[in-house]
Amino acid sequence: MSSENLPQSPERAESPVPQRRKPRVAVVFGGRSSEHGISVVTAGAVMKAIDRTKYDVLPIGITTDGRWALTADEPERMAITDRKVPDVDRLTESAEGSVVLSVDPGSREVLYSEPGSVPKALGEVDVVFPVLHGPYGEDGTLQGLLELSGVPYVGAGVLASAVGQDKEYMKRVFLSFGLPVGPYEVVRPREWDNAPAAARKRIVDFAGEHGWPLFIKPARGGSSMGITKVDSIEGLDEAIEEARRHDPKFLVESLLRGREIECGVLEFEDGPRASVPAEIPPVTAHDFYDFEAKYIDSAAGLVPAPLTEEQTAEVQRLAVAAFDAVSCEGLVRADFFLTEDGTFVINEINTLPGFTPISMYPRMWQESGVSYPELVDRLIQAALSRSTGLR
Repeated sequence: MSSENLPQSPERAESPVPQRRKPRVAVVFGGRSSEHGISVVTAGAVMKAIDRTKYDVLPIGITTDGRWALTADEPERMAITDRKVPDVDRLTESAEGSVVLSVDPGSREVLYSEPGSVPKALGEVDVVFPVLHGPYGEDGTLQGLLELSGVPYVGAGVLASAVGQDKEYMKRVFLSFGLPVGPYEVVRPREWDNAPAAARKRIVDFAGEHGWPLFIKPARGGSSMGITKVDSIEGLDEAIEEARRHDPKFLVESLLRGREIECGVLEFEDGPRASVPAEIPPVTAHDFYDFEAKYIDSAAGLVPAPLTEEQTAEVQRLAVAAFDAVSCEGLVRADFFLTEDGTFVINEINTLPGFTPISMYPRMWQESGVSYPELVDRLIQAALSRSTGLR
């Protein structure tokens, strides 16, 4: 018998090549803000789009009272049903169990524990895809935790997230970079609590200068929640109360007459690029593009927006300039008004825009040649390639 046919000895047997595991993506959603339900919807859409042949997915929901919970990987249960948004409590695997992310940058281990039981390791997380909207998630708080933990994450860092959430400081940054911003006033909690009459007079004086109607909105909110269009002084106090229900600091803005234009920004290897812009047409069933128009009644945006080549180039330039002004990373949706005199005025940016099936950001990139799954994959890959810490 030739040596070729002899069985190999243990010393000569080749060791099996260890299988390299897929990167694990923790999709974190829900949260303590008034945008909890929309965050759940967004997470469901993102989880559907993640390529499971490339990534493992760990869904982590944050309840309205702040508990990090392990949820089922069932994105079909995370959609708007009968005009009602879902919530994390209905998705959790346990009413008491909690997920803990280590703040030791040397470990990316995620633990799961229930009262009276030994904590169970869920494995390491390679990247977090946060889809939390509003305070306690989109505003830099979660980003700070992830920086402490040394876990890469999708989207803007601590500073850009905080500035992008606070409309007052966002506008101040825009102005310092020479970007066009509409008239506004800010009323801080102490001003309203200690001298409401003086604060109210300032608002009325603002209306006298810029005219009615006014928009009263939470300074650190999103999804158009808590915003009221006020046509006269009679509705002012009620509008302020509604805004302060979401945030004790609120903004007063004048009505800018014109067209609502949005533009997406996505970070590529060579820097940020702008998508084709979209237009939000007038919503006849609503006073303005409010929460129900955006998410419940599915107001149809025009993608691409019917603009001239020069207008398209200008709004794209301004969108990238806003991205850079706030030091954003990953993605941004920039919202503008094209006023009657042909000038673009930036209203705000969203550092974590909606990813629901009808959201404008993925629709604009779809029209720009980047499909929904490609968009999600590009964001994950970009996050994996970035380090945490100063950069």
